[in-house]
Amino acid sequence: MIDSTVLGASAVVCLVVVVLFTITRCVRYVGNNRVAIVEKIWSRKGSISAGLIAMGGEAGYQPVVLRGGYHFFVPFQYRVHSQPLVTIPQGQIGYVFARDGAPLEPTQTLASNAATADFLDVAAFLANGGQKGPQRTILREGTYAINLSQFVIVTRERIYGLMLESNDHALFSEMQALIEEREGFFAVVIKDASDLIGVVTVHDGPALTADQIIAPEVGTDQADGVTFHNSFQDPEKFIAAGGRRGRQLQVLVEGSYFINRLFATIEMVPKTVIDVGHVGVVISYTGDSGADTSGEEYRHGELVDRGTRGVWSEPLLPGKYAFNTYAGKVLVVPTTNFILKWDQELTGQHKFDENLSEVSLITKDAFEPTLPLSVVVHIDYRKAPLVVQRFGDIKKLVEQTLDPMVSAYFKNVAQKYTLIELLQERSDIQAHAGEEMRAKFGAYNLELQEVLIGTPRAAPGNDQIEKVLQQLRERQLAEEQVTTYAKQRVAAEGEKELREAQARAHQQTAITESELSITVQENQGKASVKRATQEAEQTRTLAKAEADKIRIVGEGEAAKTIALAGAEAERITRTGLATAETIEKQAAASGGAQYQLTRQVIERLADALEKSGVDIVPRVQINTGGAEGGQGSGAFQALIGMLLSEKGVAMLGNQVAANDAPTSPPSNDTIAAE
Repeated sequence: MIDSTVLGASAVVCLVVVVLFTITRCVRYVGNNRVAIVEKIWSRKGSISAGLIAMGGEAGYQPVVLRGGYHFFVPFQYRVHSQPLVTIPQGQIGYVFARDGAPLEPTQTLASNAATADFLDVAAFLANGGQKGPQRTILREGTYAINLSQFVIVTRERIYGLMLESNDHALFSEMQALIEEREGFFAVVIKDASDLIGVVTVHDGPALTADQIIAPEVGTDQADGVTFHNSFQDPEKFIAAGGRRGRQLQVLVEGSYFINRLFATIEMVPKTVIDVGHVGVVISYTGDSGADTSGEEYRHGELVDRGTRGVWSEPLLPGKYAFNTYAGKVLVVPTTNFILKWDQELTGQHKFDENLSEVSLITKDAFEPTLPLSVVVHIDYRKAPLVVQRFGDIKKLVEQTLDPMVSAYFKNVAQKYTLIELLQERSDIQAHAGEEMRAKFGAYNLELQEVLIGTPRAAPGNDQIEKVLQQLRERQLAEEQVTTYAKQRVAAEGEKELREAQARAHQQTAITESELSITVQENQGKASVKRATQEAEQTRTLAKAEADKIRIVGEGEAAKTIALAGAEAERITRTGLATAETIEKQAAASGGAQYQLTRQVIERLADALEKSGVDIVPRVQINTGGAEGGQGSGAFQALIGMLLSEKGVAMLGNQVAANDAPTSPPSNDTIAAE
């Protein structure tokens, strides 16, 4: 009975003790994978006057956390909040938010950790001037026993923290979503194969000055441990080096970077790739003002050295460059030959000629064709910056300078040619155009390689040019037909010869016999010809001998006749001279030529009357009485009177003179006159 009473009393006491321990919570067990945050409910030192953490033993959240094991407390004085350890997975980042500490400066976005970055010691953090709010320092992989009443840790999987207010979880969830949007829970990884670079924009630190559009590079010297921020992974050193907020000139290249995305965001952009056959002309928007290096002759702008503001005088050669395209622009200029096509239907890969169209012409004979053409151009890589500085880019050069220049040139050329000449002399026009336009292109630091002219086209709806071309085609077709016919004739003759050869082969025996017969006959004919030739030669020889005989005999007869004629002429001459001398003497004996003439006339008249028997005196005379003295005048009287007149004497004198002339043979002129 006594034992039962004792046992019952002991059980009651134990129950009371358990109840008291449970109610007073003076003994607490903390697991090894958790921490306990102690909150003092009351204290003889009273409550804290400012902040959240009771640094002097006041009532409130205590700076020290309890680790695994049993812990004894004064009954009814403490409240213990059990929280898990903070775990950051491999390759991820944890962000820290401090609830208590010094306030941020007006220009700050994140709390500075230059004095303290030990989030495990709350007392040291607050004592050394730690600031409240999101921290610049991040947590890397590992497990941390952090006082979650002072610090809230945001990771990708969860939010570690003691939620003091009902809306705390919503606020930190927004922070988590922002970091997730910036992919801030993972390291920035840039792979070689991606050909990307990271352009960094810093959201903390002093602002840029009015003359800056991008923050210059700072803290890149690895030898300076105070300012080397290792590609923005240490925000405090970046600020200490003089870094400014805004987009940075320095970029991230291949590698892994653990960067606080609340401090800096990363934009991935492609590398600048300069292919073979091209160069990159850099137009820098940042840097100091540089001196002009273009020379005194160049009056189209300034060229500056690398790293300064303006157009760099040295282009980027083929390769890959981690160039910040927000800090400048790289114009890719082809250094190999490229073709500009004045043709709406064709565009080069470089797109420089996408706005070019055929050149509208007016020919000498008033046709209005459009001329497609191509120009092969080359740019010296050393002159590429000059071209860019002068024209802005290659496309502007083509559209604002080359297009009007080339169009005007070919318009002027077309006015000197008819449409047919323009078609037929295209090669010469093309050669002359290349020579004349080479100097014009050289004035723009371009090298003209060749000008290629296409076939003129008619405007839509106009078929006049097509008619001319059709005429040319028909003309060419006719010429080709003539050639075809000639070849067909040759082929026909060849076929004829083939047929003859085939027929000859079939009739070879008969042909052979006939050919032999022909040969025999030809030989006989040749023998006959030979005999005839010999006989003809004999006859010719005899005839020639006979002809020579006749000629010689004729020449002898002619000589004889000439000799006889000469002797006869000599005789006649001498006889005439003797007769003349006799007559002259007779005239002189008769009393003169007049009387001699009268005598001769009367003698000849008497002879004539004697032979004819005519009466000198008419037997019957009839007188009309018209004559003076009644005497009639007859023909005889008239004849006698004329002979006795001076006229008769003159006639006689001429005759005598003629008789006195030498007796030479009559000339051809005399014979002709007679």
